[in-house]
Amino acid sequence: MTIFALVITFITSLIVTPFVKKIAFKIGAIDQPNNRKVHKQVMPRLGGLAIVISFATGLIFFIPDTMNAWPILVGALFIVVIGTLDDIKEISPRTKLAGQLLAAAVTVMGGIQIDYITLPSGEVLHFGYFAIPLTIIWIVGITNAINLIDGLDGLAAGVSSIALLTISGLALSMGNPLIALLSLLVLGSTVGFLVYNFYPAKIFMGDSGSLFLGYMISVLAVMGLFKNVAMFSLIIPIIILGVPIIDTTFAIIRRIVQKRPLAAPDRLHLHHCLIKLGFTHRQTVIIIYTLSALFGLAALIFTRATLWGSTLLLVAILVLVELIVEVTGLISDKYRPLLHLIDGRKK
Repeated sequence: MTIFALVITFITSLIVTPFVKKIAFKIGAIDQPNNRKVHKQVMPRLGGLAIVISFATGLIFFIPDTMNAWPILVGALFIVVIGTLDDIKEISPRTKLAGQLLAAAVTVMGGIQIDYITLPSGEVLHFGYFAIPLTIIWIVGITNAINLIDGLDGLAAGVSSIALLTISGLALSMGNPLIALLSLLVLGSTVGFLVYNFYPAKIFMGDSGSLFLGYMISVLAVMGLFKNVAMFSLIIPIIILGVPIIDTTFAIIRRIVQKRPLAAPDRLHLHHCLIKLGFTHRQTVIIIYTLSALFGLAALIFTRATLWGSTLLLVAILVLVELIVEVTGLISDKYRPLLHLIDGRKK
């Protein structure tokens, strides 16, 4: 049934996206080119609605009546409304953040929380009252992380698809078919949209899509990954979402170092940095897809590794992250301690 659900949402998305594109032009939900953006022509940016409609179609046909899905659906509704409003008429960052906080709060109050995590020793760490703010921070953080990488054709959709595929695979291996099904419903909807969104894109997903995908991925991680008692559950979702988390984390660090507002836009995100290094639009997207797939593979290996094996893997991931930051100049072109150390030893 899971594969059938994936196919249905994929086909639905293929059919719905062209209609959403026409609606976007009619209501003025368009993205104008400027000096910060890569595209050079006016583009419709309401594509996220095609993903949402396809996902909703899948819910109707495949989700069992016994599932208490209202916290997810209400939270998703808030996210989609705030994203759609921003696509039609840009709203302030504070308004968007308020909408995200409201969506996260509704979801958490509905019982979807990071109540505990499992430590490497096998002990369970319960968060108690801290579970509520921790979960809200996670949902809002990942929602914005996906939103921030939506800077090139097909980038956010592809990275999200890789994360969703990894989550669904892990959920199936943990005996959680419902989370796997939900992940595949979102995956099918996203890949169907990606057919029109990959370079050269015919439509952008806009905030209606990137915020929705970020929200759904964050919630699915809470429901299916954090609470698994057979592994160090805090690390797994962070590894899966390695690329957007790296990009967002170092964007914050960069702005703090440069003494700029955290919400201030710039052209120093990972995709901007790769293009600055000389890679083409398509090559940049494929490189980031590859990095996302590597992180996804690392997460899968992490769940099967011994304590020593997972420790070595974690060290390797941290070294990889440092190299990505230094080579691309995510913080600064002058920040290269590890590369300078390597060069010094070669001499």
